[in-house]
Parts: sequence; C-alpha cells; structure tokens
Amino acid sequence: MAFSEIEYHVADRVATITLSRPERLNAFTLTMRGELISAFDLADADDDVRAVVVTGAGRAFCAGADLSGGGGTFGHGTSDHGTSGHREQSELVEGAPRDGGGTVALRIAASLKPVIAAINGPAVGVGVTMTLPMDVRLAAESARFGFVFARRGIVTEAASSWFLPRVVGISRAMEWAVTGRVFPAAEALEGRLVSRVLPDDELLPAAYALGREIAGNTSAVSVAAVRRLMWSGLSAASPWEAHAADSRLMAELGGAADTVEGVTAFLEKRQADFPMKVSTDLPPGVPSWPDNPYSV
Repeated sequence: MAFSEIEYHVADRVATITLSRPERLNAFTLTMRGELISAFDLADADDDVRAVVVTGAGRAFCAGADLSGGGGTFGHGTSDHGTSGHREQSELVEGAPRDGGGTVALRIAASLKPVIAAINGPAVGVGVTMTLPMDVRLAAESARFGFVFARRGIVTEAASSWFLPRVVGISRAMEWAVTGRVFPAAEALEGRLVSRVLPDDELLPAAYALGREIAGNTSAVSVAAVRRLMWSGLSAASPWEAHAADSRLMAELGGAADTVEGVTAFLEKRQADFPMKVSTDLPPGVPSWPDNPYSV
C-alpha cells in the first residue's frame, strides 16, 4: 500500500510505522489519520508481524496537529489540517463529529500486536496522546512532551482523558493537562509516561531489540491475548472479572498447539517454534476491546 504521510515496512518480523512529514515536524493531518489506521490494519493482518514500532522522521516524533490552517484548524470544515476537518455522517458519535486523534488512538488500542513508541523528538498534543494506547514508550534524551490543549482553547483528545490517568495517575495527568506546559524526557520518565530514556542514537536499536525479543521468544496468540487481557482489565469492576477472563483463556489455550510446543520446547531445552497464527487461531475468549457502543 502506498502512503504519502507515513512510511511502513517490515523487517525481522517487526513492522515500523514512521510519521513522515519532517518538514512540518510530522504534524498530524486527516490524511495521516487515515494512513495510520490503514497501517495498523496491515500489521494486524500480517502473521509475519509480531510487533510494531512507531517513530518519527527527522528531528520530531509529532509536533501535534498541523496548525497551518490558522484559527479555524479545529473547526469542522473541509480542511485536512489539524485533527478535525470534514467528517462523513457515519463518523458521528452521540451527534458530534468524531475527534480524528481518537479514531487513531482507538485503532491502536484494538491492535493484536504489541506497539512500541520510539519517541525520537518533540511529541506534543496529538503527538503524545496517540502514544498512550501503545504498550511501551521509549524516549530519546532530546524528546519533549506537552499536553498543550488548554493553551489552544480545546480539550484533551484521542481518548486521553481515559488513557492518561491510567498510565501516570490522576494527579500527574491533571498537572500536565491543566498547565499545558512542555516538559523534558527526564520528567516524562519520572512521571511514568515513558519506561526508558536513551541517548538519541540508541533509541531505535532499543525499540527493535524489544520487538525482536517478542518475535523470537513468544507465542503470537498468547501475546495478543495478554495484550487484550491487560488493557481490558484496566476497567474491570473487580479482580473477579479478570479471574473469569483468565480462566476462559487458560481453558481454551491449555491444550492448544502453542502450549504443547511451549512446554515441550522448555523440557527439551530448545527454542520454541509456535505454530498458531493470530489471523486464524485466536480463541473466542480473547476480549473484544475496546468495545464500541456507538457502532461507528
């Protein structure tokens, strides 16, 4: 598939999605929105892809919405700039045009492959909120972060009012959201927004090493199931809901081919060669998450 504002390639069973508008610091547009959704569709459909790395071209990860449309950037006209612009009627949620960043965040949330953010520079606005449903966030020392929405007269988007407090806690989420200030990678690490900060030239190698570790040692079906269990469990009413979900999947996978191979390989002290595929072998107990009550 040809893309104009992102790049997509697969190597060593790891897909790389690169935000690619370096002349605009990879600012987000509706074209980029559609291409990101398509790229995650490609990754999920490809059984050779075991992990996804998302990064930015040039010196930025994503500088947020493209504001070149001026003061009307976030209005719902026909512009391709920002995160708003034209919407079909089918893209309404409770009567309002869907937030473009939210459509990307929810698609990433539904991914069947683990997603690693390699944040190589400024990540501001939608440039940071789109990373919240990613599973691991690694940052370069030069990275900067900002939930700047209140400084633009809008609100936190991309479902970040759900994701951010769960990632960093409500107090830190409120501090960053209501001040709108831009902060360095060290503060992001201290606040648990990222799990590691690395020298700039070590960022992508670390992201790829993590992706290859997943690809080389784990069952794709197990990883997809664990990802859905973990994220859906964040809003479980009690541990009993998690226990029920775990029990269903343990029953479904306990005698499956991947489990037999994983145990046998361990006993034989060799590398496992898991035969099951995400495209055909996901058990019915894998949660469908995030559930969509709006059918859009």
